[in-house]
Amino acid sequence: MTINKFQGRTREEAVDKAKKEMGEAVVIMNVKEIKPKGLFRALKSTTYEVTAALEEKEQTVNPLPALHAPLKMHDSINFAANEKIEIPAPEPASIHPESSHDLEEKIESLSNLLEKKLKPEKEEEPKEEEKPEKETDAPKDMKHQQSETFRCIRMIYETLLDNEVNERYVNQILDDVEKNLRGSASMDIILSNVYQKMVLKFGQPQKIELVPGQPKIVFFIGPTGVGKTTTIAKVASRFKVDYGKKVAFLTADTYRIAAAEQLRTYANILDTPLTVIYSSEEMNAAIERVKDYDLVLVDTAGFSYKNEDQRKDMRNLIESLDDKYEKDVYLVLSATTKYRDLMEIVDKYHEISDYKIIFTKLDETSSYGSLLNIRMYSGADVSYVTTGQNVPDDIEIFQSQKIVKQLLGGR
Repeated sequence: MTINKFQGRTREEAVDKAKKEMGEAVVIMNVKEIKPKGLFRALKSTTYEVTAALEEKEQTVNPLPALHAPLKMHDSINFAANEKIEIPAPEPASIHPESSHDLEEKIESLSNLLEKKLKPEKEEEPKEEEKPEKETDAPKDMKHQQSETFRCIRMIYETLLDNEVNERYVNQILDDVEKNLRGSASMDIILSNVYQKMVLKFGQPQKIELVPGQPKIVFFIGPTGVGKTTTIAKVASRFKVDYGKKVAFLTADTYRIAAAEQLRTYANILDTPLTVIYSSEEMNAAIERVKDYDLVLVDTAGFSYKNEDQRKDMRNLIESLDDKYEKDVYLVLSATTKYRDLMEIVDKYHEISDYKIIFTKLDETSSYGSLLNIRMYSGADVSYVTTGQNVPDDIEIFQSQKIVKQLLGGR
């Protein structure tokens, strides 16, 4: 007999999880109500734990958790081509992650923002003779500090929820921060801990790095309408114009009318070759014709993540590339897509290939919670973001400090 435990926000949710993973024949042995503990317990809801049992012969396994790699941290990689991995030299502010020197300024800025919201109304100062002795002030000061700590945490909690960070991840971040706090803490300390914890959750962006002596093959995959072709043009412009590299285009998007023509327009402007491939069998022959180029960008067909046949074709296309070539795969997602849909998309595309993420259309939303949600849900690195249609200007390396500042209510 196999015995497992499942948790949910309600009794029914916990039971449903047990049935989903272990099957309808599962036997519910016990239901336990779990009340929240810790400094932030007032912000959390009661959960339920179900103990479920199942005979071995009927046991089923849910494969979805294996699709998600654990969060991992990476060293920063220089965006410039043909260089050893090292800490990059200063770059223009638009594409260079903010330095640690700016941390104090950011914390101060965010602290001032929250302080205005948390600052109690000014009370009349008691007369000198009415002031109690210092000895009697101590308990009141401690109680006041605890109250301010709670109010600061609650403000951060509500601000993150307002920016559409999933409640599960908000609680996870605050739980991690709580472990580093000892009793009451000042607003600066709390905010600094939350800020740094969120930056660490995002990790370092994994940028395109060229390989000396052979082309680097980069596939762009993703749903219809997220801006893959425009993103490819922006990346190509950066490498060709800014770094003087030889760039070639391949497109396997033969489903969408005029898709190849859109990419051909960019190819003509940049004076780069474009090859249309109609099957995975043509992939290596097309790459061989541009083997002297530094970078080959492959546009793929957008399709519904629910279309199993097209997912299979995409997987075959990527796997058909000869092992002698080094490749990257970038999943392009729109920041305007609902979180629930994003979860399904990243799950389905994990069946195609491991990938890094590019978020587009940041200019079309004011809530960036989905970036953190998907980073923590999928474990995939967020590498680039785009902020408009202008080629090549509206693309930049992902800056975790900038996004975290906005998620915490900064500007």
